[in-house]
Amino acid sequence: MRFFIVDAFTDRAFAGNPAGVVLLDEPADPTWMQAIAAEMKHAETAFVVTGTEGPKPLRWFTPAVEVALCGHATLAVTHVLGGKQTYTTKSGELRANAEDGWVELDFPADPPHPTDDDLSEILPGVEIEYTGRGVENLFAVVKDADTVRGLEPDLEKLKHTWTGRLLVTAKGNDFVSRFFAPGVGIDEDPVTGSAHCILSPYWSAKLQKNELTGEQVSQRGGIVRTRLDGDRVHLAGQAVTVLSGELHV
Repeated sequence: MRFFIVDAFTDRAFAGNPAGVVLLDEPADPTWMQAIAAEMKHAETAFVVTGTEGPKPLRWFTPAVEVALCGHATLAVTHVLGGKQTYTTKSGELRANAEDGWVELDFPADPPHPTDDDLSEILPGVEIEYTGRGVENLFAVVKDADTVRGLEPDLEKLKHTWTGRLLVTAKGNDFVSRFFAPGVGIDEDPVTGSAHCILSPYWSAKLQKNELTGEQVSQRGGIVRTRLDGDRVHLAGQAVTVLSGELHV
């Protein structure tokens, strides 16, 4: 089986978010896929069945668990396959298109709803302007971009919250963000496509425009273009293949 390592949401190697991509001729055993993802050690490894007619089955695994949606690994898969692709996933049917050096993903929007979650022990000393939840993530808005860049969350406390995942954002040129997910084995994700399904509807409503550019200000960093279209979010980014090879097990 062919495998690839792709840096997603970046136009240069060793930036953005690295993802594993494994091309399958037929569906594989989930235990095996989980073992491969643990061996890869990237935030997510994607497994796509290419030997099939119609939409391609696609699944994503962190080193610890399977997840229902992953943007950067979907972008990585589409970068490897090229052209227009349709995938069947745990989050429904997803469409993607690789063209002119960019990949655009069509994902379900995940607008946050306000909550009274107390994040003061997870983000000590941080002034929080809004707390909410998406389908799977805690969501917090803080006062400015410098606050986001300087965050040092208590990951052990976060790990034992609702789903152990927290998205923190503030206004930037459009907006900036960071994403922490110790609950699924990822202390900090470098660039998180699926998080922008929450960020896009939130900031589009705040800034009164549907097309935005988000910067995820992790150590590696990355850029995600977003376009809100009703209950869908179109995410666009670039990618670079840094490694390809063959699995022997």
